[in-house]
Amino acid sequence: YLSVFSSVIMFIKNLTSLIVEEEDPEYWRAQARQALKATLSRKTNTNVAKNVILFLGDGMSITTITASRILKGQLQNQSGEDSVMTMDTFPSVGLIKTYSVDFQIPDSAATATAYLCGVKTNLNTLGVNAAVRNGVCKSQKGNEVTSILKWAKDSGKSVGVVTTTRVQHATPATTYAHSASRKWYSDADLPASAKRDGCTDIAAQLINNTDIDVIIGGGRKYMTPRGTKDPEYPWDFLSRGKRQDGRNLIDEWQQKKIGKVAHYVWNRTDFDAVDPETTDYLMALFEPGDLRFEADRDPKMDPSIVETTEKAIRILQKNKNGFFLLVEGGRIDQAHHDGRGYMALHETVAFDYAIAKALELTKEEETLTVVTADHSQPFIFNGYPFRGQSILGKSPLWAMDFKPYTTLMYGSGPGHKKVNGSRPDLRDVDTKTKAYVQYSAVPTESSTHSGEDVAVLARGPMSHLFQGVQEQNYIAHAMAYASCVGEDQSHCEGAVMPTFTDGHNHANTGATLCSSLLCVLLVLTVFM
Repeated sequence: YLSVFSSVIMFIKNLTSLIVEEEDPEYWRAQARQALKATLSRKTNTNVAKNVILFLGDGMSITTITASRILKGQLQNQSGEDSVMTMDTFPSVGLIKTYSVDFQIPDSAATATAYLCGVKTNLNTLGVNAAVRNGVCKSQKGNEVTSILKWAKDSGKSVGVVTTTRVQHATPATTYAHSASRKWYSDADLPASAKRDGCTDIAAQLINNTDIDVIIGGGRKYMTPRGTKDPEYPWDFLSRGKRQDGRNLIDEWQQKKIGKVAHYVWNRTDFDAVDPETTDYLMALFEPGDLRFEADRDPKMDPSIVETTEKAIRILQKNKNGFFLLVEGGRIDQAHHDGRGYMALHETVAFDYAIAKALELTKEEETLTVVTADHSQPFIFNGYPFRGQSILGKSPLWAMDFKPYTTLMYGSGPGHKKVNGSRPDLRDVDTKTKAYVQYSAVPTESSTHSGEDVAVLARGPMSHLFQGVQEQNYIAHAMAYASCVGEDQSHCEGAVMPTFTDGHNHANTGATLCSSLLCVLLVLTVFM
């Protein structure tokens, strides 16, 4: 109680001091001058991106970012509204249109195909173009599209995937798989028609399609034969292996890596023992399915997204040609689907700390870091709450039914409830717990996605490309252009390597993008 009381007193003091400061107009003028000076001093970074890190917040709507920013500050005994997320510091910001070819509001598979493969496609399909029909295997052949992860690998870079979901889930799967259905996690999920027409499940494609250096997430049960006991939950039948073909894909992956230093781990102890300096390959699957929410994570068993991101970068950055890494905060979306604002915001805060760790481990002059979301969620921030009020609390204004309501709620989801024909009275309800389910306007088993634009934020080489209002498939092409991977590399011919402050030319660590003709003109200018 003393600790809580001390925190409350400190919070009140901080808020009081802030309000007094903000009453002085010079406070805002000085703040604006400082921001303007910083903006004017920015220089465009036209280096080639040796490394590209794509941080994908699944379902991370702009409202989610705003609310998470406030929570992050409040967790540090601050008011929260003026807090700064790491992603807030990125100089280039744009908006992304997320619709799929067939729906105004998309899913994570269609959107992943856009921002990873550079083409828009249909709902529930991944790594294929829009000629493929959802769940129709025979429409898939010849309509596969590859991702920037493969383009990077083909260019000699190391590649990795880090996620808080199963590694066969829509977002990570699109980096390596092609599937007419995002739900074909293992062969047990393939319908008879798909097997007859020769389609392959996503888990099998994980180990066969692209030689991925680092794979971190969940999804053990899709990799092992049916009935195989899970090492962590041996008595849980739902956690046991799913495969009907008898294959153990983990063993097969290890066999493929003979002669290399390759580690498969499923727990914290073995993960911590992996030395990035001597490791060529890492597959870390910490759960049978998706990872636990950050608020429920057992730190003795499972590392955080900050730690998995760090391990991935330290392994991948040994490649002199650079790397591509996808880091997905996948459970932001799943928390939203459950109507659990507490969980969604804590997942986003953890995601932002992973972004900070990545910036700490890399150099801005050679690493393009992009943060975006695949789609939005019907997450609402309303009610005129006072400054410093808990982001998970209730509006000081009551509704027309003379009952309070939370400042965060959903347009659709499982939180729609009625008691005696009216919505519940929240006066005696603690809405700040991780178990609380926010009220939703429409009763659905799970929240739907929503269709408004999402943000894209970028930092590093060619980050200025990520501005304006763009189609979602633009992201893949902009990342490829910045890093000189993929089919169109004409702008990379004759690239000039910048000299760093240590006096050395760093090959592959940030060559300036210029055409051969421009380079010749520059040389002639120097010697004339």
